[in-house]
Amino acid sequence: MHPAKYWESAPDGRAQCRLCPHACLITEGHAGRCGVRVLRGGILLASGYGMLSGAQADPVEKKPLYHFYPGAEVFSIGGWGCNLSCLFCQNWGISQQIGRSNRIVMPADVVASALRGRVDPAPAIAYTYNEPLINFEFVHDCARAARAAGVQNILVTNGLINPAPAADLLPMINALNIDIKSMDPRFYREYCGGPLAPVLAFARQARAAGCHLEITNLVIPGLNDAETLFQEMAGWIRDNLGAATPLHLSAYHPAYRVDLPPTPPETLEHAAAVCRRALHYVYLGNVASPAGQDTRCPQCGLVQIERRGYRVRRCGLKGAVCAGCGRPADMVL
Repeated sequence: MHPAKYWESAPDGRAQCRLCPHACLITEGHAGRCGVRVLRGGILLASGYGMLSGAQADPVEKKPLYHFYPGAEVFSIGGWGCNLSCLFCQNWGISQQIGRSNRIVMPADVVASALRGRVDPAPAIAYTYNEPLINFEFVHDCARAARAAGVQNILVTNGLINPAPAADLLPMINALNIDIKSMDPRFYREYCGGPLAPVLAFARQARAAGCHLEITNLVIPGLNDAETLFQEMAGWIRDNLGAATPLHLSAYHPAYRVDLPPTPPETLEHAAAVCRRALHYVYLGNVASPAGQDTRCPQCGLVQIERRGYRVRRCGLKGAVCAGCGRPADMVL
């Protein structure tokens, strides 16, 4: 197994993990809350290194990233486990259990797979599906190899990581989608099993590092869909990350341990109207409705990017500016 970073020995022989705010004290032969950082022979090991639950090409919009190479295809990989235990997890089959593989995939293999058999190489590798940051060592090594090969790096993450490892990784990351589940700390504690404040701190750290950043909020009826929470989230994003930061409001479907009805489209549409008072770009996800899909210029209202599912058409851009008013486009093209 691969040695882990960001830990120290405790006086009683346990390992104190310093990767994320849980600061797990791990006993010999056991793992931390994430399920993949294991103490063996007094050494903390990254047991999930190179063990993938999935690897495939995806539209970048699926991450979701709407303002980072719109219409591009990226090579997506995921592992197992998570450092949160969200009762409503939409991907619990890989995030809330640890699978095993007899084959270890090395970072060079990941980069080669991203480039193989393509006329136009994938512009990025996306670390996604489960929580990628719990496999920090593998993501770090892949990101370094990708950068050396001219391939960009995308993180799709819950953002629960300490500042020191984040500072180690972020210089190699080009774009992130961070899942902010609610602006209510109690909701994070009771439904997600973790704290909110470090997630917000990581989002600010990623913005300060110069990464392209988009935010997702899974809207769950009766749990985190109060209008005041949307007002607070949109205001926080505007004040801390910028009004041009895209926000994706995503519909919940019953999964794992929560069996509430799915999010009605009208709930998402109302939430989007609230958030657009503070933000230029608010999108709706996990719904069949065409509403909340297109990118419009915040100055003149012209549709710059038209989306139908994952089909993307640039229709209102002239180079990197709005074809209607000449305002610079708020996206990486």
